[in-house]
Amino acid sequence: MKTTTIASIAFASLLISFSCGDDALDKSNIGNKTVDNYFENGAELGTALNGVYASLQNNNLHGREYFFMHDLRSGEFATGGGQLEGPRAQILIGAQAPSNGLQTGVWNSFYYVVHRANSVIDFAPKVPEDENFEASLKARYVAEAKFLRAYVYYQLLGFWGGVPLMTTHVTDITQTQPRATEQEVYQFITTELTSILNDLPVSYSGNDLGRATRGAAKVLLAKTYMFFGDYTKAKTQLEDVKGMGYSLMNNYFDNFTEEAEFNKESIWEICFTSSGNYNWDPEGNDFGPNESWIRSQEYSAVGWRNLIPSDALLAEFENNDPRLKDNFFFTGDTYGDPANPKTLTDAAQQGNLSNFKGVPQKVSWKKYSVMYKLDPGGFYDRNGMNYRVYRYADVLLLLAECENEVGTPTAAIDYLNQVRARPSVNMPAYPTATYPVNSKAEIFRAIMHERMVELAGEEIRNFDIIRWRKNGKTTFAPLANFKDLMPIPQTEIDNNDKIDQGHQNSGY
Repeated sequence: MKTTTIASIAFASLLISFSCGDDALDKSNIGNKTVDNYFENGAELGTALNGVYASLQNNNLHGREYFFMHDLRSGEFATGGGQLEGPRAQILIGAQAPSNGLQTGVWNSFYYVVHRANSVIDFAPKVPEDENFEASLKARYVAEAKFLRAYVYYQLLGFWGGVPLMTTHVTDITQTQPRATEQEVYQFITTELTSILNDLPVSYSGNDLGRATRGAAKVLLAKTYMFFGDYTKAKTQLEDVKGMGYSLMNNYFDNFTEEAEFNKESIWEICFTSSGNYNWDPEGNDFGPNESWIRSQEYSAVGWRNLIPSDALLAEFENNDPRLKDNFFFTGDTYGDPANPKTLTDAAQQGNLSNFKGVPQKVSWKKYSVMYKLDPGGFYDRNGMNYRVYRYADVLLLLAECENEVGTPTAAIDYLNQVRARPSVNMPAYPTATYPVNSKAEIFRAIMHERMVELAGEEIRNFDIIRWRKNGKTTFAPLANFKDLMPIPQTEIDNNDKIDQGHQNSGY
């Protein structure tokens, strides 16, 4: 399902109200589509659903700002230099305010997704079924929309705690909602996901690749349970995923290339293509093939290099761990066309040095960079690698954590070692001299380590730290002035008549 944004435009036009002069009201357009007369057949419902997926690609979400929101708070990243814009720099040092533009954009765009999903869910019952649109397909469309809505609410919950629960298609500005409690949001997500599991297929093929699978819903359900410390329920869901046929790729780096998309380790991907330029739209609307994302330009050694790996992340890698060179470029590495590679120099990498093994040096991100196969030159905005939201290695490491809490230590260690035994990684099995595993606390420290090096820069560490702190597993804070929750955006407080300054998160 590489192409979704054209459908998004068609659907987005149904969601906008226009104000006209009197003469405009005298004119009629028999071809005009509104929300009330749009959902007339299965094809139109499918187009609307594609518009929900398309919203995830937008500039404020997985196209750009989403990964900044996670990465700046994860402790895995440092500033690449003075070019890091103010709103990002504020979050990186824990000085964000309710007016921070980056977080406001992410908040707003999450609710764009919710609004579009609500429309699909609410209008699906009116769509007639026929030989081309069976009841099972309608049920799947609704399940996909509910999964995407639950995914967004999980993100909102992790960043802001209790948030307004918008569960129906909004038609009037008076339909604002107050902040729900964290428990209410948790209950909504888990109930929603549990109800749709049987309506989602285990896998797709052809043009449907990239849609929500049953495995993706179970991973999201397990992550939600773990956010609230329910390891028993999470373990059940993760064991179900383990039985669905996923396995680790022999080559770790295949998880971050365009050529190896939808591989046996991938559970859910957000689709991008390199056939057009990046679209800076904050809603996910587009009039052409511009469905790339800007990640490579933001982080690459040859690019803006806005963020680089933190010294703490670099230090976490054990000696001889091949994942170090799969995640990062070092000066002297080759890049670009494998048939005619270039050598990376200090001069090509603008900005700051890292301190690795006591040596100041230039280190840049390789993961999700186009530099593994081409020289991006100056500005390059055609990154077409799919974003792997959930992959099987994460499932195994989550299972290790569940086993350590409510299962058996030997099973936890075995899951850790499965990840380390990937042929391209082939690291010594636990226990190691650095990471003994003789107690629950030692196993947990090994889990923290393995998740950091295996999943580095995949927008996972931030929520790991928050849920561990929330459930008393650690007091570790990844950066100065770290607060578990972001501030409710000032625009929401100003515009929502059911939220005022008294509802703001603590510390803001």
